[in-house]
Parts: sequence; structure tokens; C-alpha cells
Amino acid sequence: MYQTTYHKGQSLDQVRKLHAELPEPSYISGGFTLIPAMKNRLAAPENLIDLRALPELRGITRDGDRLRIGAASCHAEVAGSPEVAQSIPALALLADSIGDMQVRHMGTIGGSVANNDPAADYPAAVLALGATIITDQREIAAHDFFTGMYATDLAEGEIILRIDFPVPRSAGYAKLRNPASKYAIAASFVARGSDGSVRVAVTGAGEDGVFRWFDAEQALADRFETASVEALQPDPGMMLSDLHGSAEYRAALVKVMTARAVDAQGSVDIC
Repeated sequence: MYQTTYHKGQSLDQVRKLHAELPEPSYISGGFTLIPAMKNRLAAPENLIDLRALPELRGITRDGDRLRIGAASCHAEVAGSPEVAQSIPALALLADSIGDMQVRHMGTIGGSVANNDPAADYPAAVLALGATIITDQREIAAHDFFTGMYATDLAEGEIILRIDFPVPRSAGYAKLRNPASKYAIAASFVARGSDGSVRVAVTGAGEDGVFRWFDAEQALADRFETASVEALQPDPGMMLSDLHGSAEYRAALVKVMTARAVDAQGSVDIC
């Protein structure tokens, strides 16, 4: 890695000041995207500013029909939270499926969403549940937040404080994961809103990262059962092709994972 200087943030004002004054700064939370990028010389920040200890980024609470999760909450905290388990069980189980024990105790929901790794789990939940990303500057709707592979609408120096999830009528998640990294080769999060609407978000398979499968949403809104998905055919032209699977293979997986997510309402189907 390149030489870098580590700064442990103590307050929101402090880290914003550091980011404004230091040369080549970068925020870090869990570090599971940034550190590998630095090791491979794809990123070279002169100063790393750690956000995990900021009190403004902590806490998981239920407020009416909204579940609020602080950006510095690690995956294990999300998985073990009674508020998450009671409000959106599939989200708690999704968090528990990420990586291994070490990853779940270091990685954070805010870091995962901010980096928008094309195979990350949380972006699918954020998009399917129609969450709102609260930053130190504004509120961003999920459909405006994810702009492409490893790309988001966050401005330079903007910090995610928390993510607000509307509590759905039900939700389910299904994932085929890489046996080594546990990242999704293809995964689908299906959420049914209290108004009867259906949102389907796919991660791991898209050429441009996480995306909504609108054909499946329409079919499931008309009839919420696996047969509605089985009658569809995802477009391989939208799919990623790499050493883990061809575009055609991933298109087939998207169909299978979405059908399993429908069956897994309130839970998670991992294979």
C-alpha cells in the first residue's frame, strides 16, 4: 500500500474540518472496499479519516413506520438488533449473511451503501425498501442515490449519517453467494409495501451494479406468487459477465433468486 496517515474521528465537526484541511483525504468506516483498493494501488489517499466512533452515526431505532439505522452500525449490530428483527426480519437476516464473523463485526451499513460495490447486499435492500439516505447535507431517495458501479450521488466530503427504511408489509431476500468471499453472485430483495406495491432489487448480477427489475415488480403486483416470476425472462444484456458466471447464467440466477425471495417473505434464502 501507499503510505497514509490515519485519523480517528471524534465528532462530526472534527472530521469535516479534517477532510477540508488535509491533503488527499478519504473517509473510512469498515474499510472492506477501500483497503483492498489501496493494497492493489487503485486508491492512494494520503489521509484516512475513520468515522466509526462518531456518535452522530450510531444507533438503531424504530420511529412509527420508519426504521432508522445509524451509518456506523456494523453488520452484526444490524443482525442482532431487536428493532430490525421485529420491523424488517429479512434485513436482519441479510446482515447476518454478509461475509464471516470478522467482516460482520467490522463492516458497516453506511460504508457498504456509500461504496456501492456491485455485489454488496445492502444496496438491494435499500433500493427495494425505498429507503432514504440521510447525510450531513441532505436527504437522498434510494432511486436517486445509486448511480452506477461503485458510484453514488454523494458529493465530495458528504457523510452518510443514517438510513431510514419504511417498514414494509413483508420482505424476503435470496442470494447465491461466492463460496470464498460470500459476496453475491446474484441476489434479489423483494419487498411488499403497506399499500400493496412491490419492489424488486437485484445485486451481484447487474452490469452497472444494483438495479430494480421492473417487469418482476409489475407481475408480482398483479399476482404475488413465484409463478409470476417464472413466466419472465431477465435480459442477459443487462447482466455482468465474469469468471464467476456468464451474463446468461446470471440472468437465469436473477429469475431463480427472485422467485426464492418471494417464497422467503420474512426470511432469507441463502445458497
